[in-house]
Amino acid sequence: MDLSRKTDYALRMVAELVEHEGQIVSVRVAAERRGVPYSFARSIQRDLAHAGIIESTRGSRGGMRLLMDPKKTTVRSVVEALQGPIRISACDHSGEDGGPCPFMPDCHFNPVWCEAENILRDYFDAMTIYDVVVERKHPALSKGNTFELVKPHSE
Repeated sequence: MDLSRKTDYALRMVAELVEHEGQIVSVRVAAERRGVPYSFARSIQRDLAHAGIIESTRGSRGGMRLLMDPKKTTVRSVVEALQGPIRISACDHSGEDGGPCPFMPDCHFNPVWCEAENILRDYFDAMTIYDVVVERKHPALSKGNTFELVKPHSE
């Protein structure tokens, strides 16, 4: 699964709103603070509002404000609001007719992909936006794990 650039930027903008909870933050200010291109930020603002994550207001004092409770909103819920269900493979809809892959019943790897999806969903469900942004809790890091920067792959 690849997190889209849009989802990455949206999570950055949500983080900005969490740090200014209850306040209206202009899209331009949030975009500048979080390194999000302004034109992209406007599109993300609409998507976040449509998903019920933020409220948008117009005018000279307009901007966006969190609607959701960051202590109850999981990383998974924001990711899925922006890019749909978390999936590792397209086995269930990669057949010629848009249905399941014809090899799925006998596939040795389908159970592996399904388990990976479940693990990733559970991982993102285990973290609230508040945990990550305010408490800076990261389950993998709390277990002593470290991470390396991942370079984008080219297709």
